Parts: sequence; C-alpha cells; structure tokens
Amino acid sequence: MKAKREIHPHFHHYLQHKEQPLIALYTDLREYILDIYPDGNELIYHTHALTSVFSISDKLGDAFCMINIYASHLNLGFNKGTLLQDPNNLLEGTGKLIRHIPVEKPDDYRTDEVKELIAHAAAFAVNDATKPSKVFGTTISKIKV
Repeated sequence: MKAKREIHPHFHHYLQHKEQPLIALYTDLREYILDIYPDGNELIYHTHALTSVFSISDKLGDAFCMINIYASHLNLGFNKGTLLQDPNNLLEGTGKLIRHIPVEKPDDYRTDEVKELIAHAAAFAVNDATKPSKVFGTTISKIKV
C-alpha cells in the first residue's frame, strides 16, 4: 500500500480557512482520487477557487480531474468531460470541455460509477498525451506565496 500523500503546505494554508465539513469532504475525495490513480500528480492552485488538479504529468493540459473548493461547496470536475463516455449521466455543465459532479457528501462520489469515470478519465488523459511524463505521484504548487 502506498503511503498517504500529505496536503501541500501552500494549499493547507488556504484550506484551513474553510468550514470543517468542507475540509473533511475535500480530504476524503482527494484520498479517493489518489487511491484510484496513485501515480497522478497534483497541481494546486488558488484563484477564484482553491483547486487540486490531478494530472498524468506536470502539465495542466494532461489533467484528468480536479476538485474545486468554493466558499460553501465543492465539485469534482473533469477537464475533458465532454469527451468522456458518461453512460450514467453523472456529469453536469455547459462548457466546451469541462464537466463536473456536485459534491455534498461522500455518497456523491464513493460509487462504482464515479470510480469508473475517474479511471476512464485518467486512461483518456494517458492516451491523449503527446509525450510521456517524467514526473509521477507528486504535488506541485502553482500557488504564489
């Protein structure tokens, strides 16, 4: 079993200002994604939302999913959601590429259907990549400190 990946200090700095139920939900969802794809890299951002992006490389363009934390809720986003097969109609949104699943409780993502969607999104990203990554299983801060 792979060791649990700690939350990066830059991200933790902003995360600690969120409500405890939101922090717990984010932490559980993050661990769930990393259990499904442990070699994924986590790119962290703080813009209009506090965001963990999971990528097969160190590039945003190779991302397969993300967790966006807003003031009172979070979403499980899929960077190329419109290109994914979604037979269970889990994905919401109207953008050109990105789709998401609203998350209010672990039951919103701890399902076989969501697990398959995350795995499918990662496999899609691997097949869509233009060159192999040299970076695996690490967290990369894009947060300006």
